[in-house]
Amino acid sequence: MADEAQRMSDGQRLFLLLALSAVAGLLYLLAPVLTPFAVSALLAYMGDPLVDRLERHLPRWLAVTVVFVVIFLALIAVLLVLLPLVERQIGALVAKLPLYWQRIQEHVLPWVGQRLGLEAELADLAALPQILAQHWREAGGVAKGVVSAVSKSGLALLGWLANLLLVPVITFYLLRDWDLLVARVRELLPRRLEPTVVRLARDSDEVLGAFLRGQLLVMLALALVYSVGLALVGLDFALLIGLVAGLVSFVPYLGFLVGILLAGIAALLQFQDAFILLPVAAVFAVGQALEGMVLTPWLVGDRIGLHPVAVIFAVLAGGQLFGFFGVLLALPMAAVVMVILRYAHERYLNSRLYAP
Repeated sequence: MADEAQRMSDGQRLFLLLALSAVAGLLYLLAPVLTPFAVSALLAYMGDPLVDRLERHLPRWLAVTVVFVVIFLALIAVLLVLLPLVERQIGALVAKLPLYWQRIQEHVLPWVGQRLGLEAELADLAALPQILAQHWREAGGVAKGVVSAVSKSGLALLGWLANLLLVPVITFYLLRDWDLLVARVRELLPRRLEPTVVRLARDSDEVLGAFLRGQLLVMLALALVYSVGLALVGLDFALLIGLVAGLVSFVPYLGFLVGILLAGIAALLQFQDAFILLPVAAVFAVGQALEGMVLTPWLVGDRIGLHPVAVIFAVLAGGQLFGFFGVLLALPMAAVVMVILRYAHERYLNSRLYAP
């Protein structure tokens, strides 16, 4: 009987492995089609807790409508307000690059050459703007050809518009039926495995929720703090640098280091005064203090988040395997894998293999 049970267990493992391989292959083939569904699922996942709270006082359909309107009004506001400002600052940066390069040639390169004995080598960098301009024109020609080819393809444009219009529709229905879908999936689980799968799903939800709902709000708050602070200092590209520093702050101290480096260089090139580094450093010191003492404890709390290295690897691997759809799928999959690894480690510590 033990041998038969073992054979059945091996057969189940083989079936599970084949099923997972088939699902992975299907996702790879259907990645372009599934992208709007993945975007909608992430939006619905982030909005469902708010719907559940409003449902205590409102009917489900009305709570879903309120959350749906809030989410898409926020997205539209970002598109209409933030993107033009960022585009304007990028254009201003490109326009001022020749001036900044002239200042680097006049002040920075001679000082570095004298200290390191590289005057001749650094003199060759004078031709760098011409080389970059030439390559930029070539790249612009290629990009123009690609854009022209895409614009001529009415089918590609139609598909893009269809995906864009599908996202709000799918998001609304997922928000409305999220709890029902979760209950139906739970009913399909084998009764013997249901407690373990539910526990792993709950732990995965804690990990993923801590990152998506908590850390994302921390990143946006830091981007706001850095942008406003640098604007008060008088930096021309405060919004651009603040957004970059805030968005990479999911890695501890990376946003602080990248932001203070970019802001310091920009401030020196703009004001040509070393004392300007003091208020720039003060802005990022205030941001770090707010993150450690207010934002992270309040928005993330003591929930277990994804490790920054795991996040970076998951996003890069997902993009390499499945494109943009893989990037959207990366964080949920990373959360599930990390929870399963912790569960396997716990089982190992309680097994006879680990026992003395």
